Amino acid sequence: MFSLFGKKKEPLLDAEAERSIVACIKAAEARTSGEIRVFVEGRCKFVDPMDRAKEIFTSLGMEKTDERNATIIYVAMLDRQFALFGDTAIYEKAGGPPFWAAAAEHLVRHLQKNEVTEGLQHCINELGNALAANFPPNPHVNKNELPDEIVFGK
Repeated sequence: MFSLFGKKKEPLLDAEAERSIVACIKAAEARTSGEIRVFVEGRCKFVDPMDRAKEIFTSLGMEKTDERNATIIYVAMLDRQFALFGDTAIYEKAGGPPFWAAAAEHLVRHLQKNEVTEGLQHCINELGNALAANFPPNPHVNKNELPDEIVFGK
């Protein structure tokens, strides 16, 4: 990417981190009918990160999964903000607020040490474990309802 001033804009995640995170998503989803998406952008201006995560969740059509078991990890890298959001079924079955607060705390610990890739992988694995426990693979549901690639915002 290039800016108007000709300086190369640094990617929010390097190619190796991106490959590693996508591989982690694929491995987690192989154990469940649930879906995990990661959305990364630089800034989360004028909006609460959870509100932004919900907005992205809907804009990506994640509420349309057959079992309502999609989750999103939202990260605004430059603003150092994030949110975890799960659709209706997985939010409750994973354990409600205590589960989501614990998953967020684990991600915070990694992000505070600038371990973005490791933090995202840990969070993906945690969400994957909850999805696998509550939504085992279902041969009657499309095995992968949503793309596994990281979505990059502005």
